[in-house]
Amino acid sequence: MKSSMQALESRREFIKSTGKLAAVSALANVAIPAAYAAGSDLIQVALIGCGGRGGGAAANALSVKRGPVKLVAMADIFPDRLQKDLTKLQTQFASQVDVPPERQFIGFDAYQRAMDCLKPGDVAIFATPPAFRWVHFAYAIQKGLNVFMEKPLTADGPTSKRMFKLGQEAQAKNLKVGVGLMSRHNRAMQELAKRVHDGEIGEIILQRGYRMHGPGGYFSSLPKPAGITDLLYQVQRFHSFIWASGGCFNDFYIHLIDQLGWMKNQWPVKAQALGGRQYRSSPEGVMYVDQNFDTYSVEYTYSDGTKFFFDGRTIAGCEEIYTSALHGTKGSAIASKHGDCGQPSSLYASQDLTSKMLWESKVKPEEQDPYQNEWNDLVDAIRDDKPYNEVQRGVEASLVSSMGRMAAHTGMEVTFDQMLNCNFEMSPNTDKFTMDSPAPLVADADGRYPVPQPGIVTSSEYRA
Repeated sequence: MKSSMQALESRREFIKSTGKLAAVSALANVAIPAAYAAGSDLIQVALIGCGGRGGGAAANALSVKRGPVKLVAMADIFPDRLQKDLTKLQTQFASQVDVPPERQFIGFDAYQRAMDCLKPGDVAIFATPPAFRWVHFAYAIQKGLNVFMEKPLTADGPTSKRMFKLGQEAQAKNLKVGVGLMSRHNRAMQELAKRVHDGEIGEIILQRGYRMHGPGGYFSSLPKPAGITDLLYQVQRFHSFIWASGGCFNDFYIHLIDQLGWMKNQWPVKAQALGGRQYRSSPEGVMYVDQNFDTYSVEYTYSDGTKFFFDGRTIAGCEEIYTSALHGTKGSAIASKHGDCGQPSSLYASQDLTSKMLWESKVKPEEQDPYQNEWNDLVDAIRDDKPYNEVQRGVEASLVSSMGRMAAHTGMEVTFDQMLNCNFEMSPNTDKFTMDSPAPLVADADGRYPVPQPGIVTSSEYRA
């Protein structure tokens, strides 16, 4: 097993080499789009992936105050999700939504048709399950489009390498790319990070993150009903399947992992973990078929030996704890008071996070919403033609999430280097999916899908 420093050097060399290759290939065939004149030109938006964060991201895009923004195309594989988001957005932003039936696209190729409605320099929103992120991003780069993509970006090593390269290509073409890790646009956390990096609580010696609450999203799934294919069922309930989303671990926990890596100003280099499924059946006694554990506990380690402990639990009826904290040689801090990035952030001269407060964040009312801030920042970069590319950080946060998940699912210590170079791609044919394609996971005779078996299946997260 490689040392922590070897892991860091491997990552640096990989990103360095991919950047050189991408810069050459990127500039070979596609013209660099001209920047928008400040506040004067219409930015058209296409939403690829409706429901959940898709509709929310589109609403944030249309709420940007700087210059005209209009939604002109939508794409999904489920018509009802598209129509639900369209109705809500038309109600809220009547003059900014122009999506007639001929620009409403359904199917696995719908992303191409939606982006074909845009001109270079417009914005594509990617809010589909993360397994499709690299596929859609590659087409956006080909079309010369700016991008906002939801987290996480990847769930395995091969797609992470692909996304690193695509991010470098986008940067070489002067495309602006935002990633939905909105903690980085939380003004309270931005001030906290500056204070921590300036040494106000000394050297960080411990970090803690907790996300423990009842089931949300598509955390658990019952056997597939009649009338839907395995593929569509797995895409529809993407939180339940590791190939589609990284499971609940990546989708639910990445924000706290990202913000604490930010506060430390580096990424953990290895992880050991445990977890399991306390409840494998519904209250009615029907067996769940998803791949998630309902408890996870991860010990992340940084290159200097500092520990970051993360606990995740998705069980109804238990005490709910949802916060992130850090401890230094001169004090401590709360990054998120509650939730993914709940304000205020604060600093303390003590270690108990309740006394001797040194500082508490105060944010202007118009900058309280980090979801809106990230869109304001992206559009500012487009209008002013400022460098703006969050892909590398988004992939790294996804890799660190996957590292902790894989450690729990295999029962083995996993390094950043091992996660990046793991050759097991859980869905190698995502770019070729059609409505009739087989699913990446095949159910057994009882309708159950492969689950992690720590200590038994250790080279990958489940027996394919």
